[in-house]
Amino acid sequence: MSSDIVPQNAPLSPEQRQALQQFLSDLQPDQLMWVEGFVSGLRSGQGAPSGVVPQQAAKPVLTVLYGSESGNTESLADQAAKVASQRGFKPKVVNMADTSPAKLQSVDNLLVLVSTWGEGDPPETATDFYTAMMGDQAPRFENTNFSVLGLGDTSYEHFCKMGIDIDARLESLGGSRVYPRKDCDVDYDDDFAEWLKGSLSKLEEQLPDSAVSATATATVAAPAIKYSRKNPFPSPLKERVLLNGKGSSKETIHLEFDLSGSGLSYEAGDALAVVPHNAPDVVDALLTAAKLDGQTEVTLKDGTFLLHEALTRHLDITALSKPVISRYNEFAQSKDLDELVNDREKLNAYIEGREIIDLLEDYPAKELSAQGLAGILRKLPPRLYSIASSPKAHEEEVHLTVGVVRYESHGKTRKGVCSSYLADLIDEGGNADIFVTPNKHFKPPANPDTPIIMVGPGTGIAPFRAFIEERAATGANGKNWLLFGDQHYLTDFLYQTEWQNYLKDGVLTRLDLAFSRDQAEKVYVQDRMRENAAELYKWIEDGAYFYVCGDASRMAHDVDRALHEIIAEQGGLDEEAAAARVKQLKDDKRYLRDVY
Repeated sequence: MSSDIVPQNAPLSPEQRQALQQFLSDLQPDQLMWVEGFVSGLRSGQGAPSGVVPQQAAKPVLTVLYGSESGNTESLADQAAKVASQRGFKPKVVNMADTSPAKLQSVDNLLVLVSTWGEGDPPETATDFYTAMMGDQAPRFENTNFSVLGLGDTSYEHFCKMGIDIDARLESLGGSRVYPRKDCDVDYDDDFAEWLKGSLSKLEEQLPDSAVSATATATVAAPAIKYSRKNPFPSPLKERVLLNGKGSSKETIHLEFDLSGSGLSYEAGDALAVVPHNAPDVVDALLTAAKLDGQTEVTLKDGTFLLHEALTRHLDITALSKPVISRYNEFAQSKDLDELVNDREKLNAYIEGREIIDLLEDYPAKELSAQGLAGILRKLPPRLYSIASSPKAHEEEVHLTVGVVRYESHGKTRKGVCSSYLADLIDEGGNADIFVTPNKHFKPPANPDTPIIMVGPGTGIAPFRAFIEERAATGANGKNWLLFGDQHYLTDFLYQTEWQNYLKDGVLTRLDLAFSRDQAEKVYVQDRMRENAAELYKWIEDGAYFYVCGDASRMAHDVDRALHEIIAEQGGLDEEAAAARVKQLKDDKRYLRDVY
């Protein structure tokens, strides 16, 4: 509810107004409707004696279950619940991290929204739920009407695998699919809307006659126009600073964006989405390879554009995937491509290190129109970055820490779409389209006295800069331990002065550094953990939260293994007991990861 739901001029004392404000803000829509009826009864002299008011027909309960990695799926689950409430349901949004299949087996109406992570894996917080769901001990769902929405990325081999698996598993366990599963790529808005409308309509058909229509729905005020995924905010770039010193092999930039007038808000731990543009030289090279005129008009979902503008601002012109190759071969008619898409090993080998321009050059199409090229490509997706600032320290600003990607592959110079856009194509004062993506499950502890351990090598340092800024701004008393690593102390110690000042001022309790290439034997953050195993274990036993941010494929895995070893060694536990202890930390939301 709105923070100003109780007007300032209400005939109430300040204390009464504050109490009413707090009370109303905590109510769910169905609870608010009951209170409205109760107050009406009191006013008419009917409610006071018994406290009973005429009851409306019970709303059918709808469980909206989600598994989310970046926050997109969680946001869609919240949207689904709002729409369902307007349709007369009583929605209950449930995180897979907070439940189990056994707890859901009595659910009558179920919508499942789940993303696929990496190479066909569940979101980290949904791993236990997925394992139990697919296991032999999973319960039956014979009284459950369901529909599933999967979120994924067609550039990955196992597109929407989690949605596919859970959809099939619910059916095999006796559930009734009321609406077909929808698999969504990065451009998911229209597909989500279609799926939600269809699913809710079918669920309504399964209910007793008039079960939904008989329930009064609360009046929902039209939301104020706000900046979001569908309407990103054109934010001026206030400052861009190269964080690496001269001679570094890395290019890491610090960016500060102005949020003035946007109405956007965020919290430490959230992510910022940037809508990039493709680089002009990449666009021109693709047009040359396709032998097309950039001034030709093409029609996309969003409207009609010149091909050059469509390739620059609207379409993903680099990411090579099996769907892209298959669509392109409708024009190329290549037997070699047919064989390639049907041989997983050869396909993956070809895709590795190549982009769409390589496809056009290696397998030229005799006839490829501008509209044909546009139809091959998917929408250019936004990129998510962990926010590197606290709003309590930087009012009306948001900061990012971005590693710029540039490399050579197959005889061509390549560059990251969004990182090079932020580094090369926006001048200070120029605008970048952005929106905030909440990450409710990666936050500093609510208790300011709770100690925290932060492991963030490279650009994984970003959210921990926000955490420390927040704790400094709020005067939190909890101890703070940072483990940071990169290649070289002299050139790659990101935000060095800030960390040293925090250490000097006592905001940062402990700082351990691992610069892998400053000595003959490489040293990483997990090595520093092991060197300080006794102290790290003591912090955890004293209630510390353990955070990790950064590369999922290697660093996060190595840190996790080190944590298991430390808990086993210091706690005198065998491997199985140590694993159970780590799992308990995760279940207690004290072991939290933001990995990519």
